Amino acid sequence: MTKTKTARRNAPRRAAGLLALIVPALLLSGCTGAIPSPAASTNAPGWTSGYVAAAATETAPLTGLTVAAGSSAHPSLAAKVDNHSAARPQVAIDRTDLVFEELVEGGITRYVAVWQSSIPDQVGPVRSIRPMDPDIIAPFGGLVAFSGGQQRFVDAMNATGQVSAIFDYDTTGLFSRSKATAAPHNVILAASEFVNRNASVAPPAQQYAYAATLAGASAVVDGAPISAINTRFSNSSARSWTWNAEAAAYLRAQDGAPDLTADGAQLKATNVVVLRVNVSVDQSIPKTELIASGEASISSGGKTLAATWSKTSQGMPIRLVDANGVTIRLAPGNTWFQLVPNGTGSADLIP
Repeated sequence: MTKTKTARRNAPRRAAGLLALIVPALLLSGCTGAIPSPAASTNAPGWTSGYVAAAATETAPLTGLTVAAGSSAHPSLAAKVDNHSAARPQVAIDRTDLVFEELVEGGITRYVAVWQSSIPDQVGPVRSIRPMDPDIIAPFGGLVAFSGGQQRFVDAMNATGQVSAIFDYDTTGLFSRSKATAAPHNVILAASEFVNRNASVAPPAQQYAYAATLAGASAVVDGAPISAINTRFSNSSARSWTWNAEAAAYLRAQDGAPDLTADGAQLKATNVVVLRVNVSVDQSIPKTELIASGEASISSGGKTLAATWSKTSQGMPIRLVDANGVTIRLAPGNTWFQLVPNGTGSADLIP
């Protein structure tokens, strides 16, 4: 037999012999720890999410702005504010949510100024009530401050259910006289103190419809580009609003000069609403007739939309609708209402 054939016959035997040697060796090494065991588990902390829930928000009732939840849980404050040239610059008029400018005696104007989203420490100068003021203020259901007025007007204001602070009768220290201007243009209200004393009074209901953004406001969507709004209440009272794209607001002027705060900043508004109104006169006192309806223009974002205004009762807010009867959405922000008389007043829109 050849060596090759012998090697072939013996190969299986050698393989079996090697296997017999290897298996016990492997078993022995497993017993002695030669094969590494799995690593011991560690006590590392589990995964923690870094997500932080967004703070709760709500819509401010008199501006339509998004604010922190709970920050609107206080009443509105309306005040009758002087607009005589000797009363300017007014205190905190630039922090208002709403301003209504109205014709009074002598062809001049006064304001019903309303604060809610931000209550200043002081406001003024405060002046006397007029016959249309209960119709303007009643829907807010909050606080009102004025210096006095004819008893019939004071009674009408008190009948609305507002909480009144009246300078002529106040003995609680809510009012003081400023040295910055001369009497009678210097009566100042401690506004935040007045609100704090009446914190349990409910906040106002939302008065107007608001878009979520400036771009969504009805005037921006459907209106025509207008660069300036010129209004005249009488031969002696001219007002203008000029659109400023950088400020995203209308800048105000009175009688041809910028209307400035005490710090030199020009007054501005996100929305300018012009209402054409009838004015009656009783015992030489003009009264803007607001339980009525009429033509209006709504300006937001550099555009103006023709509209109709109406107010069905004293306690209802002014309603604004477009030519199709659709409720107009203001831009979020502050609003000035110009109550321009029919006949003696005028309103011109400048492209």
